[in-house]
Amino acid sequence: MQTNLHRVSEVAVTAEHSVNDGIEAKTSVKRFREHDSDSDLEHDELAAVGTAAFSVLTNTTNESGIWQIHQADPRRVPPTEENSNITCLYRLIISINNMGAGGRMSNDPFDGKKILERVPVDPPFSLSDLKKAIPAHCFKRSVIRSSYYVVHDLIVAYVFYFLANTYIPFLPAPLAYLAWPVYWFCQASILTGLWVIGHECGHHAFSEYQLIDDIVGFILHSALMTPYFSWKYSHRNHHANTNSLDNDEVYIPKRKSKVRWYSKLLNNPPGRLFTLVFRFTLGFPLYLLTNISGKKYGRFANHFDPMSPIFTERERIQVLLSDLGLLAVFYAIKIAVTTKGAAWVACIYGVPVVGVHVFFVIITYLHHTHLSLPHYDSSEWNWIRGALSTIDRDFGFLNRVFHDVTHTHVLHHLISYIPHYHAKEARDVIIPVLGEYYKIDRTPIFKAMWREAKECIYIEPDEDNKHTGVFWYHKM
Repeated sequence: MQTNLHRVSEVAVTAEHSVNDGIEAKTSVKRFREHDSDSDLEHDELAAVGTAAFSVLTNTTNESGIWQIHQADPRRVPPTEENSNITCLYRLIISINNMGAGGRMSNDPFDGKKILERVPVDPPFSLSDLKKAIPAHCFKRSVIRSSYYVVHDLIVAYVFYFLANTYIPFLPAPLAYLAWPVYWFCQASILTGLWVIGHECGHHAFSEYQLIDDIVGFILHSALMTPYFSWKYSHRNHHANTNSLDNDEVYIPKRKSKVRWYSKLLNNPPGRLFTLVFRFTLGFPLYLLTNISGKKYGRFANHFDPMSPIFTERERIQVLLSDLGLLAVFYAIKIAVTTKGAAWVACIYGVPVVGVHVFFVIITYLHHTHLSLPHYDSSEWNWIRGALSTIDRDFGFLNRVFHDVTHTHVLHHLISYIPHYHAKEARDVIIPVLGEYYKIDRTPIFKAMWREAKECIYIEPDEDNKHTGVFWYHKM
């Protein structure tokens, strides 16, 4: 018999009960079931009619250990009919052992064409509602636990380095040509995990101490060719103005009238491939150097000039510190080239760091580019609308390597200081509150990149819609 373990993060239970307990009751249960692998999310609707009695337990399980139900805030879903129809929201965590594949009713709302349907633009909940749904421990940042992940990733990165440096140079040429790309992919993946931890430091999600966060983030990002403080501040502006056409810091799409001639020229398979390769390989360094695809300022802006309009007066000294950190790394590279040679440095360090930047751009591009996501001008934008205008993605086994940043991005834009090791739990408990405002697209990554490059060319508002300041992606 096939064995599957499932976690059900939350259910909505609607029950019609008579006055006396134990007599006929009708109960409908809607639940989200997430597989242990975090690569498949199912939505089941179960109906049971007969003698039913639901025991609401708090922080307990039944004798078999299968059901654990916690009552959520009853104010969130008020009674639909006093003393008769009671609608409550419960948090449900279920482990089902020895469950066969047959006989299951499943309908994944995040699969197929539904995933491309537009999200609503008027959320009925507030940020406070979402925070109340999240267990208090998810907000706790442990310097010891966070440091464990840094040490873990550094050890794995060293093992990859040791194996590559020790064995690949002595392999026959054909095998070496295969071994180097394998090393580059593995090393870039684990270093991207370290980059994500540095990104968490910028959000004060590493520990309770801002100084520790900044020291760790500064070291990690500098080593990976990212100006820590400079990017921290521009990224903060992005979080404060997500999907605002007037004030967002990056990933600002063009109106149809602003589409350049070369975009039309490249609107074909070869041109699309060139655009994707260019964006993913050169996009991040060009953004840092020239603010390409970023907010338009009155003058030239980049992430290395302390006087850049991106930054405020109090931030300029830290931008300079970021520059000094990168200069120290360049000096270390110069010494390594002198002692080991340029080819060695490029193979061992250079290509993996480029790979980190490629992974970063792929992840963020897919988080912010999707047919279902709106953009807003100043007449319609507000913070909660913007924060909800992102989408989670599934990178398979790389989700864990990247510390779950790929499939907890919606949560991250709502509450950015939750550490990654609590992010999945926090995401799971807010999904039922978010409802149709939450999306995760499990389309294979290469297919998704191609689709977004083809379908998401420019934005325009719907002509027959009252929300004239809400813009949606279109293709040419």
